[in-house]
Amino acid sequence: MRPNVLLLCTDQQRFSALSASGNDEIETPNLDRLAAQGALFENCYVQNPVCGPSRASLMTSRYVHQHGLWANGVGLPEHERLFSKELADAGYDCGLVGKFHLNACFGGRSEKRHDDGFRVFRWAHDPYPGSSENEYHRWLHTVRPDLAGTEVDYDTLPAEIHYSHWIGEQTIDFLTRSRDRDKPFLFIANFFDPHHGFGAPEDYVRRYRDKALSRPLPDDLAGKPAIQTEASHASYAGHARGFTSYSPEELQEVKAAYYAMVTLVDDQVGRILDALDAEGLSDDTLVVFTSDHGEMLGDHALMLKGPMMYEQAVRVPLILRRPSVIPAGTRNTELVQWIDVGATILAAAGLPPLGEGQDLLPLATNRAAGRGWALSEYRNSGHPYPEPVHLTMLRRDQWKLVVQHSSPATTRERTGELYDLTADPNELQNLWDDPLHRDIRTELQEFLLDVLVATEDRSQERVADW
Repeated sequence: MRPNVLLLCTDQQRFSALSASGNDEIETPNLDRLAAQGALFENCYVQNPVCGPSRASLMTSRYVHQHGLWANGVGLPEHERLFSKELADAGYDCGLVGKFHLNACFGGRSEKRHDDGFRVFRWAHDPYPGSSENEYHRWLHTVRPDLAGTEVDYDTLPAEIHYSHWIGEQTIDFLTRSRDRDKPFLFIANFFDPHHGFGAPEDYVRRYRDKALSRPLPDDLAGKPAIQTEASHASYAGHARGFTSYSPEELQEVKAAYYAMVTLVDDQVGRILDALDAEGLSDDTLVVFTSDHGEMLGDHALMLKGPMMYEQAVRVPLILRRPSVIPAGTRNTELVQWIDVGATILAAAGLPPLGEGQDLLPLATNRAAGRGWALSEYRNSGHPYPEPVHLTMLRRDQWKLVVQHSSPATTRERTGELYDLTADPNELQNLWDDPLHRDIRTELQEFLLDVLVATEDRSQERVADW
């Protein structure tokens, strides 16, 4: 029997913003419950540390250098296939609520739709005023018409009219009323939180404000590429505050708000899982929880996301639950990637994978090993620096290599980062220029070249010898 699929995705949630991952500062009882009933993948890496390129990799199971959506504001090429379309063509009833971001959305734009297969498409790129097609604002003006035309802080609205609550409401509506009961379904619930701006309903922030929350990892940028020092002064796209403009007290308030956003999402996940139970759907549904990239949150003197490849930016939560298939309480430490999520969903539906993705269910049941490496690519997505910033990250075994690419015409010495995550899990000591680690750096750079060649797009058929 083909399972239903429920994909729950947040925006900008670092891997450690989850109690089940060992964070005793944050309250995520419903996500912990999901992890306890399924498999938690502890080393899941996204293909890009900003939204659009990462989400394109999720939907196509292809790396950034393959699918062509190389930066925010770039559209996914029309010929790219989405796993949602594959499921729709195979008889699934497909729906989505919230953010999608496979095309430009800046400045009030309505996102141009791809051939995505969604019968239900309740799009709202974010909670802020913009496109007239923003379904959240249409709903908000219906339930709270008194807010129309007034100054509103959408991040701190009461929980019952918050964007995250709206995502929960629309998901529950699909599960209980709107789905085609004669078909299996795919539904994608794309939350905007815990994305900046850093705000949440006051009663949620209050849970964390007076806690002695951990301080950011230290300012260690002296031994890192210069671009990180620049990024510490002006965060992503230049429109947000850099780390250096925050006082220690403000950083603690930001962390309290960030945790509050995650807990608000967690409450909505609980409501959704309860609705799934009430409809008798839980046993026949593959539930996936994940996030499109992480958040620096002041660690390494950096905020938000962008031209950095620290664990906080590129490593995200990934939970799979499918009763009777995935043993409860599974913990998997293999290196897995966001391109594997769509492949896993297609495999569960009995369909062939797209792109480079691998089915994760055999890993969750200890019937297979992973590929042993992970790749992430950043391509000049939004920072107003004098020169374009291009980074490529390879994670293999305990090693992380980050290459900062230069123009072929430049004479500037190539720079980058190298970390031993076993000896230095917080990535404080950059070994790039360490003579004792020159051989492993060379080996990893050569391996990275092999990865890039092996993942070139060779989908064009060779029809003859010449």
